[in-house]
Amino acid sequence: MKQQAGSIRIGWVIEYKNKPWTVTKTNFVKPGKGGAFMQVEMKSVEEGTKTNERFRTEDMVEKMMVETKDCQFLFEDSNSLNFMENETFEQFSMPSDILGDSRPFLTDGMQVKASVIDGKPISIELPLQVICTVTETEPVIKGQTVSSSYKPAILDNGVRTTVPPFVGTGDKIVVATADASYVERAK
Repeated sequence: MKQQAGSIRIGWVIEYKNKPWTVTKTNFVKPGKGGAFMQVEMKSVEEGTKTNERFRTEDMVEKMMVETKDCQFLFEDSNSLNFMENETFEQFSMPSDILGDSRPFLTDGMQVKASVIDGKPISIELPLQVICTVTETEPVIKGQTVSSSYKPAILDNGVRTTVPPFVGTGDKIVVATADASYVERAK
């Protein structure tokens, strides 16, 4: 299925140079001069090698048709992540680096989607957003409302991000797993 390169997400399996590649990291770049592009880090499904590729946002990429299964994250051991299929209760493991920079958002018992080709799991896709607790940030200033300036914060999983001035230590916020950006306060 053809997709615009600007919509590539971590966990997708795309066809590149006639081979399946799992997307492990994405970065949308909008330079001051020239067109926007996606910087994509991929891992080969067959060989396990990694590569970086730059796609213009309007380029079309082939998102491979793979079977998607709902799974649950069980635990992490020395160098692998262990999951269980929700329907069959079969367990399988994936390399710890399969999620790239999104790894800290994976928590025990989290529901994820596994992409499967020929009965073999090849990638894991996290939910688009998760709820995290702010463990460290500058104090809230009374009367301060939303403004364009964000302040640095550290989340309960150790990830550094930026939050609006009204968010304080101990607040629960919704964070995008793709780029660790603040979305909104959790309800």
